[in-house]
Amino acid sequence: MSGGELRIYLGAAPGVGKTYAMLEEAQRRVERGTDVVIGFVETHGRPHTAAMIGNLEQVPRRTIAYRGVEFTELDLDAVLARRPEVVVVDELAHTNVPGSRNDKRWRDVQEILDAGINVLSTVNVQHLESINDVVAQITGTTQRETVPDAVVRAAGQVELVDMTPEALRRRMAHGNIYRPDKIDAALGNYFRVGNLTALRELALIWLADKVDDQLGAYRAQQGISDTWEARERVVVALTGGPEGDPLIRRAARVAARGRGADLLAVHIARSDGLAGADPARLARQRVLVESLGGTYHHVLGANVPAALLDFARGVNATQLVLGASRRGRLAQVFSRGVGVTTTALSGSIDVHLVTHPEAGRGRRVAGVPAALSRRRRLLGFALAGLGMPLLTVLLLTLPDLTLTNDILLFLAGVVGVALVGGLWPALAAALGGSLLLNWFFTPPYHTLTIAEADNLLALGVFVGVALAVSWVVDVAARRTREAARASADAQTLATVAGGVLRGERPLPALLDRLRETFALRAVSVLELAVDAEGRPARASEEGAWRVVASVGESPPGSPSAGETAVPVDDRLTVVLAGRRLEAADRRVVEAFAAQAAVALRQERLTEEAATARPLAEADRMRTALLAAVSHDLRTPLASAKAAVSSLRSPDVEFDADDREELLATADESLDRLGRLVANLLDMSRLQAGVLGVTAAAIGLEDVVPRALDELGPPAADVSTDIPADLPAATADPGLLERVLVNLMANALRHSPPGQPPTVTASAHAGQVELRIIDTGPGIPEDRWEHVFLPFQRLGDRDNQTGVGLGLALSRGLAEAMGGSITPETTPGGGLTMVLRLPAAAPSTSEGPP
Repeated sequence: MSGGELRIYLGAAPGVGKTYAMLEEAQRRVERGTDVVIGFVETHGRPHTAAMIGNLEQVPRRTIAYRGVEFTELDLDAVLARRPEVVVVDELAHTNVPGSRNDKRWRDVQEILDAGINVLSTVNVQHLESINDVVAQITGTTQRETVPDAVVRAAGQVELVDMTPEALRRRMAHGNIYRPDKIDAALGNYFRVGNLTALRELALIWLADKVDDQLGAYRAQQGISDTWEARERVVVALTGGPEGDPLIRRAARVAARGRGADLLAVHIARSDGLAGADPARLARQRVLVESLGGTYHHVLGANVPAALLDFARGVNATQLVLGASRRGRLAQVFSRGVGVTTTALSGSIDVHLVTHPEAGRGRRVAGVPAALSRRRRLLGFALAGLGMPLLTVLLLTLPDLTLTNDILLFLAGVVGVALVGGLWPALAAALGGSLLLNWFFTPPYHTLTIAEADNLLALGVFVGVALAVSWVVDVAARRTREAARASADAQTLATVAGGVLRGERPLPALLDRLRETFALRAVSVLELAVDAEGRPARASEEGAWRVVASVGESPPGSPSAGETAVPVDDRLTVVLAGRRLEAADRRVVEAFAAQAAVALRQERLTEEAATARPLAEADRMRTALLAAVSHDLRTPLASAKAAVSSLRSPDVEFDADDREELLATADESLDRLGRLVANLLDMSRLQAGVLGVTAAAIGLEDVVPRALDELGPPAADVSTDIPADLPAATADPGLLERVLVNLMANALRHSPPGQPPTVTASAHAGQVELRIIDTGPGIPEDRWEHVFLPFQRLGDRDNQTGVGLGLALSRGLAEAMGGSITPETTPGGGLTMVLRLPAAAPSTSEGPP
């Protein structure tokens, strides 16, 4: 039985209408006679969404008890037993309550699909795993409920439910998304125009990639190789030569002309892997491509033009950027070259042949190393000089052999010389052998004259075969050496890359691995110093170089202090000390030097970010403090001032009740002002690290009533449940009382009328837990950490919210006492603050007998 089809409604933010659109589709299918049921739909109290459910059949939800509270989840077994054609399952990224069969709802959906049932579901773009961190950076909110991108990409249909930010904010203001008490906070935080615009763009881009994947799959399924210009893609071909940088920049400009165009750089390497480009230059060009927003690709191919066009057609490229040939004019006469050949075969792909300073100058070919060692070549010449005469003497003692046999034996000797010494000894053996055959074994004997045409042909074939075999043997030996060298270089690169990935600091790990690989004494990264105006010093000046990173003993402090210096750019140079490297090794070191420069740049950016973060935080704190002082300190002062001024006014006579009310107002305002100033002072002590803590064993049954007394009449209805056998906690009595006052005041402030908070206590694993439970509006899980930031409010600024220091100060005080404060969702709605403190050690002293 084939699996079911998943259809997902994707939205940029809550409230755009995903659930409504999903239910509309469900109603349309019911009208067409399809068996549709609702497995789980969350209306969030939105009347229009609830009305759209209409008469749709709903599978009863499963009730799960967790921590004494009952929750409802999708009843997977009931849906599978009902076996409808289509089931509606809302909120694909939802995390199931512990005790469910699967931890995530998308896993439930996968089981339904495997059973052959079609599913309609919804997901917001912020819940996609791949862009979760991007959303957090934009909105400041980390989404803990995510769904893997592969699950959404595997859907048969993904429909974008779109809405402009302005329209969504109007829907929010009209109360169509959140309850009235949450509207202002949402509009001022997550639902800002900038946030919604960025989220909308993310959703559009993600869906465009999904559509692009579908287009690629369709083209592959239909065998379509022609380019469809549905989206601009610019491919730039890199050879690893010096012309690569201007080509990349030109391709980036071409891509920039088309909005949303992709830039792809590709290097075609020979499939034998023996002749490659400069790895250091390719590494630098890869960094340049990625810095311009492009991607780098490495492709193997025996035929460069064919491999290049196959890659371009595979990615549905519309434009191809190539550099003008570096070969000389004579070479271009015999071969058209990659650029001309690619242009002729490109078809519908536009090809840009870009000129550059290196065009027509010819390729700079490095010296080809000898295929065999000097010792083996000398041995080959000795074998040719001695072996051919000895073979002649041996054959002269065997008079019954024909000329054909003699030629075959001499040919075997030449092959043996080629195997030992390579090409040039084999050529010498072939030439000497031909002369010996002519002189001793070809009539007329002892002359260089050949009387018969057959003998002339046989000698000619001998010389030709000997030369061909010598060439083949030499090429094979050369290829073997190149392959071994390439394998060693690849292993070195992989070893260094692995060392960098495993190291905690990339640059030292890279340099240390480089030192070990080439058995060096030390490696240094040197940088030219700059003057006050930012101009680099001259390399020859005294003290021009400074060491920015080094490993090993006595690292060189200047390029002249080491055996090998590898320049990275105008200011950076990597210097190796210990031994001088071969030319082939230098190419690999250049690649590592380029990576070292990238690692150094990343370290400096990290340091700058770390330096700037405290400054930005301090500036934010100062700004928030000024705002708090200007608003929240002035409010209780104004209330107290107005009450006292009224009492002192001679123009109005107040009775006893009025005077009592005014005095109570002044007293309450001054108390609030005192608590506010105390919080500010304690927060400053916490941040300065000078808060004194005197830990002692204290019973919660003693400190909780004192905290309730300090809160006054509003706390009279707070219910407490503290077991008599609860162990004492280790804490500072005064600080603990301050923490409890702040936590309970926060719970009282947000509890609905007639539903006061509850305080419960318990002991677990050497800790004492105190839970302050309210049934108010609660806080979304993705906003939990924000409530512990100083000067944060999750609502409008009113006279009750304070400067947002209560919870931040409470967490700081709790941590100073060795405890912690974590929020939890109150079952049924609301917020529970869990204060955990270390339990005091039981007393070991014994009473009198």
